[in-house]
Amino acid sequence: MKKLFYLLLYTVLLGCSPNKNSKEVNLYSQRHYAVDKLQYENFQKLTGIKVNVIKANADELIERLKNEGEDSPADLFVTVDAGKLYRASKMGLLQKISNKIIDTNVSPDLKDKNGYWIPITYRARILVYSNQRVEKNDLSTYEELVDEKWKGRILARSSSNAYNQALMSSIVANLGSDLASSWSKGIVRNFARDPKGSDRDQVKAIAAGQGDIAIVNSYYIGLLLSSEKEEELNAGKSVTVFFPNQAENERGSHINVSGIGLAKYSPNKENAIKLMEYLTSEEAQNTYVNNSYEYPANPNVTPSEIVQSWGTFKRDTLDLNMLGKYRDEAIRIFDKTGWK
Repeated sequence: MKKLFYLLLYTVLLGCSPNKNSKEVNLYSQRHYAVDKLQYENFQKLTGIKVNVIKANADELIERLKNEGEDSPADLFVTVDAGKLYRASKMGLLQKISNKIIDTNVSPDLKDKNGYWIPITYRARILVYSNQRVEKNDLSTYEELVDEKWKGRILARSSSNAYNQALMSSIVANLGSDLASSWSKGIVRNFARDPKGSDRDQVKAIAAGQGDIAIVNSYYIGLLLSSEKEEELNAGKSVTVFFPNQAENERGSHINVSGIGLAKYSPNKENAIKLMEYLTSEEAQNTYVNNSYEYPANPNVTPSEIVQSWGTFKRDTLDLNMLGKYRDEAIRIFDKTGWK
């Protein structure tokens, strides 16, 4: 009887312990890029660990993690916005990451200062301008876009988009709410049309003569210039990339990351760490930059040739957690100033 008791106890304890022999890792991911499938296939070939992916928007995935609690199968939370990673960490859904390989692989200024998430790539929120109707010397900063000379010429997507919300959050963090509100009002006054469509659609609108300047993520220009679709290729060729706020006394261009958080109750933690090590390695980082045209989080890796052709730029060194801290204020400003 005593032997039976200890056997049952051992079985229960075994079921409660991490599955060290598991050959899988479970991702809750907002990313929707073809390069990710390639990365996970390469990782499985290298390690034998299968990557299972559930895709949804970041807020849905955060809510799912919250509702599942200790029973969540998620090992990693992947998103395209540091603000969402900040939110997940503040809700107690992530655990700290401590790993020398990852620390070595990633640029120090891109890391979470609190240790709850790591970057895998980053992108700049840049300006692109018409090759026919705008001169490079006409542009300088994000703040200068409110000038009357740009009335009826600026294109941007909706304020509900996380990329614009992150940009506004950075402006609040850097300049304060009052100046951010004034900036938003000025941008709205200068819109060429009501905000709509994707970042690619803004560039296509410039090519069609519907506006002269667009606020977009840098990697979309790389995707357009490498596209096999004639319309997209022509749109990409119709504009030039401009990095705002580059003067000596200016803060640099706004950036955001695609990043990964380690789920608080990760059942396959060892495999999750291995995947993070791989995705920040030089091999995987080169796969990212040459397929998605994002910037590498690993400082030993150079961007793709297309991205390099735009030149180097000074990036805003704001703590990226501020993109989450000031998110509610950014949304309030958008609503108040009429940025649809």
